[in-house]
Amino acid sequence: MGGEAGLVLSGATLIDGTGADPVPSATVHTLGDRITSVDSPPSPGARVLDLSGCTLLPGLIDAHSHLGLIDLGERDPLSPARTAAEMFRNAELCLLAGHTTARDLGGADGALTEVIEAGLVPGPRLLPSGPMLAQSGGHGDHTPSFLDRHQHYAGLPGLSHATQTCDGPEEVRRAARHAFRRGATQLKVAASGGVLSRTAGIADTQFTVAELRAAVEEAASRGSYVTAHAHALQAIHNGLDAGVACFEHGSFLDEETAARMALHGAALVPTLSIMDVLGRPELADRIEQVRAATYNAVLVATEAGVLVGSGSDHLGPGQHRRGLEITVKAKVLGAMAAIVSATLTNARILRLDHEIGSVEVGKCADLVAVAGDPLAEPGLFADPDRVVLVVRGGRIVKDTRT
Repeated sequence: MGGEAGLVLSGATLIDGTGADPVPSATVHTLGDRITSVDSPPSPGARVLDLSGCTLLPGLIDAHSHLGLIDLGERDPLSPARTAAEMFRNAELCLLAGHTTARDLGGADGALTEVIEAGLVPGPRLLPSGPMLAQSGGHGDHTPSFLDRHQHYAGLPGLSHATQTCDGPEEVRRAARHAFRRGATQLKVAASGGVLSRTAGIADTQFTVAELRAAVEEAASRGSYVTAHAHALQAIHNGLDAGVACFEHGSFLDEETAARMALHGAALVPTLSIMDVLGRPELADRIEQVRAATYNAVLVATEAGVLVGSGSDHLGPGQHRRGLEITVKAKVLGAMAAIVSATLTNARILRLDHEIGSVEVGKCADLVAVAGDPLAEPGLFADPDRVVLVVRGGRIVKDTRT
C-alpha cells in the first residue's frame, strides 16, 4: 500500500476517462482507497511506482458480464465444486484484465460479491443481477420442451442461477423480490429473443408492458433499476413504456427508437466482441446478422445522444479476452470513445460515476496501467498481458512490470 503516505503512480501518460486529451508524464497520488491528487509532487515517504512507457487509465468497467454463467448446456452438467472453481477463476481473470468493476447480468449469485469483498476470492467490484427474468418459452428458458418448467431444476443456490422464468405481473414481481433477496443490485429482464434462444426468434417481443412494469416498480422501490435484453425494436419501445432504464444489445436500433431512448434518458450497452468469440457454427448466419446490425446501432445511438456503454457478454469458463470489447468498439467509434464508454460512461450507467470511472480527486483509487499507447494500438486491450498494473481500491492486485 505504501503506508500512511500513500501510493504514487508516476511517469505514465494519463487518459483520465473523461475524454480529455492525454496528459504526458502524469503523477497520480492515492491514499487509502481514494485518489488524493493528480499532478502534484509525491509526499515524502510515499511508495512511488515508475510507469514510464505505460498509459494510466481508470479501472475498466464491464457493464455486461456473466462471470457465473459457466454451464452452457454443451456438456454433462458441471459439479457444484467445478462450477464454483470456474466462477472464481472468471472473477480473477476479469480483475487481472484491468476490469475493476463488473455488472453481472445473469448467472452470478450475490454470494460471489460477498466472497470477493471478503478477500477470499480475487475479483472486481461486482454488481450482480441474480437470474435474468424471462417468460416461459422466451430467451433464456432452456427447459426441455417435454417438461413443465416447474419440474425442471435450474441453478445452484448460492453460486449461479442463469434464468428465472415467470409469467404475469405477479410472478415477475415475486421473481424480482427473490432476486433482490439473493443480493441483486439491479434487475435484468429478457424483453426479446436472442442469438442463443432455442424457442424464439431474435425479433420476437417478450413480456408485456405490465410485466416489465412490475419489475421496474420492484427495482424502484429499492432505489434501483431494470436493464433489458432487447434486440427487437418493439421490445425497446415496450421497455421505455414500462420505465426500463437500460437496454442490452439493441442490435436493430433505428433512428426513431434511438431518439425516444435519448428522450427518456435510457442507456444502451451494445455487445460487439461476443460475436467474435462465441464459436457456434450452427448459429453463423444469425451471428453475422446481429454483428452487422449492432455496429450500425452503435452509430445510430451515438448520433442520437444516447448514453452508449460497453459490455463483453462473454460466457462460459476461462473468460480471458474481456478487453476485446474495447478493441472492437474502437473500430466503430475510435479508440478514445471506446475507452470512455468502458470507464466514465459505464460508471454513469451503473449510477456509480461519483465513485468510479475517471481519474479524479476524491474518487475510488481504481487504476490500470497498460504497456503502450491504447489510442494508437487499441488492440492491446485484447491481451491481458499488456495490462501490467491493476490497482483496486488503492491496493495493488497485479504488477508485472519488468
